[in-house]
Amino acid sequence: MNIESWKSQLRKGAAELAILALLKHQSASGTGILDSLAEYPEIGLSDGSIYPLLNRLERDGRIKGVWKTPEGGGRGQKTYTISSNGDAALTDMSLVWRGFRDQLSVIIGDSK
Repeated sequence: MNIESWKSQLRKGAAELAILALLKHQSASGTGILDSLAEYPEIGLSDGSIYPLLNRLERDGRIKGVWKTPEGGGRGQKTYTISSNGDAALTDMSLVWRGFRDQLSVIIGDSK
């Protein structure tokens, strides 16, 4: 069994939920999201995986991105906020996640 492959699949399923949950609390750039998630290394998002996911979430209307350029010029940065569609999705996904987590915990013998 390749445990890293299995972990990768778990992370893919949880990444969208994690991003929406972070953006529920505050707007952030892609780098800001990565910095916040650095506290949770098992989630495992990287530069290469977060930006395609942010693009998809924006395309799907779950988040909104706004480019901001610093006063005096310099490199701009896109800041993301959760949309009302994203907030509704977060509510639904959280309920599903909790049910999944609770049932799997019973099956594998974890206590709450």
